[in-house]
Amino acid sequence: MATVADVMTRGVRTMAPGDSVVDAARCMDELNVGVIPVCDGEKLVGMVTDRDIVVRGVAQEGEIRNMKLADVMSANVRCAREEDDVDQVLGEMAEAQIRRLPVVDGNQRLVGIVTLGDIAAKNPGDEADVALSLGDISSPAEPDRSETGNASPSRSPSQGQGGKH
Repeated sequence: MATVADVMTRGVRTMAPGDSVVDAARCMDELNVGVIPVCDGEKLVGMVTDRDIVVRGVAQEGEIRNMKLADVMSANVRCAREEDDVDQVLGEMAEAQIRRLPVVDGNQRLVGIVTLGDIAAKNPGDEADVALSLGDISSPAEPDRSETGNASPSRSPSQGQGGKH
């Protein structure tokens, strides 16, 4: 039985809630990643993705240079623990349609991150489970709010909409 500690990435770059959205985007570009954990000291308080920056930042119609991560981050974040079973975590990732989870200790302090790629690369023999999870994660999601005005009423939820990234 592999645990999250066996496959996770440690030493993850973090930012603070008061850091700028622009700095986060630059950091993501530099590191070639799409997510940054947001911590208050060592305590995980949220996650910000490239999608959060674009969709939430643009939706606020404010001055992007003045926006802080607290303005666009997701605050209620699903987490894993180092002792969690990898297969259980894969199931949770598939169910929630997410590709990565921050790893925290008992005091909500960030100790790393586990991604679908980590599990695939560092857990040989689990290819079938990873492939099934990826299929579930990548399946089109239902809209998370009611459609208003712009969409054709005859359009099915999967037409023209992608899954969560």
